[in-house]
Amino acid sequence: MRERDLGIWREYTWRQYLDEVLALAAGLEALGFTAGEPLVIIGDNRARLYFAMVAAMMLRGFASPVYPEMPPDELEHFSRGGRARFAVAEDQEQVDKLLELRARSGAPEHIVYDDPRGVAGYRAPGLIGYEAVAAMGRRRLDGDPGLAPALMARARPEDAAVLLHSSGTTGQPKGILLKHRQLIASVGNAATAGYFEEGEEYVAYLPIAWAGDFIFSVAAAIAMRFTVDIPERQETVMRNLREAAPTLYFASARSWDNLLTRLQVGIAESTPLKRRLFDYFLELAIDVERDRLAGKPIGAWRRLMRAIGELLVYGPTRDQLGLSRARRAYTAGEAIGEDTFLFFRALGVDLKQFYGQTESSALTAAQSSDSVRLHTVGRALPGVEIRIDDNGEILARGENVFDGYVDDPEATARTLVDGWLHTGDAGYLEPDGQLVVLGRIGDVVHTRGGERFIPNYIENRIKFSQYIRDVAVLGAGRDFLAAIVCIDMEAVGHWAQVNGVAYSSYAELSQKAEVYSLVAGALRHVNEVLPPPLKLKRFVNLHKEFDPDDGEVTRTRKLRRNVIERHFAQVIEALYAGATAVEIEAPITYATGETGVLRRTLSIMEVGS
Repeated sequence: MRERDLGIWREYTWRQYLDEVLALAAGLEALGFTAGEPLVIIGDNRARLYFAMVAAMMLRGFASPVYPEMPPDELEHFSRGGRARFAVAEDQEQVDKLLELRARSGAPEHIVYDDPRGVAGYRAPGLIGYEAVAAMGRRRLDGDPGLAPALMARARPEDAAVLLHSSGTTGQPKGILLKHRQLIASVGNAATAGYFEEGEEYVAYLPIAWAGDFIFSVAAAIAMRFTVDIPERQETVMRNLREAAPTLYFASARSWDNLLTRLQVGIAESTPLKRRLFDYFLELAIDVERDRLAGKPIGAWRRLMRAIGELLVYGPTRDQLGLSRARRAYTAGEAIGEDTFLFFRALGVDLKQFYGQTESSALTAAQSSDSVRLHTVGRALPGVEIRIDDNGEILARGENVFDGYVDDPEATARTLVDGWLHTGDAGYLEPDGQLVVLGRIGDVVHTRGGERFIPNYIENRIKFSQYIRDVAVLGAGRDFLAAIVCIDMEAVGHWAQVNGVAYSSYAELSQKAEVYSLVAGALRHVNEVLPPPLKLKRFVNLHKEFDPDDGEVTRTRKLRRNVIERHFAQVIEALYAGATAVEIEAPITYATGETGVLRRTLSIMEVGS
């Protein structure tokens, strides 16, 4: 493991990694941590937080990572109703949340903190520094030579390893307890398919509470001997990514979109010659990649120009992005835009899609390099079976599938039937076994006229535009489709700067007439592929982004439609009443946890043709 701290990469060998975990495990046991207990982990990606996860598993307990931005009221649910006796926090901000949680629920009793700044003067009972716990553990290990081998031999395949949570788009997130054998099966399936190899180098920057981070940064990293690089801060991820130059890179579709947006902004600010050179060779590469995926021959002239482009454009650009050594690059979580997907593949990044849920230890199906298609997520991984039931729902079965939700037998009975995981996703299998995912089966709705559609399917295609960060498509039980749009501040802000559109805030920029025209163009582009009854007719630009703290999206930025319809009921009514503007009062939650009301006048516009 390598961690960037104060501008320097600090390295841990496997021996040092083991020594850290042993010391922490022995120290936690001395404090009373026992088998079967959760260890709440809260903070950004930090080496010591990963050490704590493995230490909990070593003691036959399990890690329970939560999102660092989570407020105390949500934290109570994620810490199993306040029943977790132990927690490890990154810094003062997270310690304060845990102390507030303790005041509400009486737990956690023991809070271990990593960064002592601002915390050293606290006198709360049960509050102890990471160094003190590790020192306690080292004294135990020094005094008992048999303790280390005993600790290393404790865990069993049937033991719980980690408690993760579902996205919670329709209610409270459900607890998903994954066992060692399920995680090992998932990693083994992917390795058998060549999904990754031993000795990969990987950058751990995704939220530690997300299944993808645990699978890559902990499970696969240990099983496959990865080198895991941890950025200094979230704000320095892109710079640290270039320094690390990983061989394996995994990002959500949104992250790939953001990476493309930043690159486009940088190119737009470069010299005219560089812009023309980049545009020419990129257009050539995209055409070549599109033909290659379609199985069409690539002529000698285009192969030559592709080789020249590798020297002048593609190679330097990959290096600038930190992807110069990336042999394997993946995306998952939601559909990735065709333009984004083709762009990075044209750039020489072997970007592929995979499919899975937390319930299946994140890995169910994946594309292989020789069978990439724009609309599929690949075939079932070795050891996994996939079938489609009569309702069009995707079912999966394998050793990687979980045993059930925590304290929710009803949800478990609905999700696990005769050994098959009911994913909740609609899809179909192509003749060669490639899986196509259409969206959540519960999201299938109908207009008043009876037209069937999946809002998420349309939303994903709208978000292919670099100018749109989030969007909620409306129309269930209504006469036509409309949209609530959240612009992308970085991309639209740069566009406004280039085009001389002045603004002072997100809210002001979102309501500019020029920005409305920009968004309308993106919606019209999506309308071109929609049948007439499902074409978007009206939209509004929201004055703010959808916010997880306001409950409008989950921590993984999936829409909570019921909350959005409740928060923006006035806006929706105006959209369907034919109004040209609407005054709203929207609840907001500040970073301090306090709430308030924001009053705005929002314009409403026809999409047009």
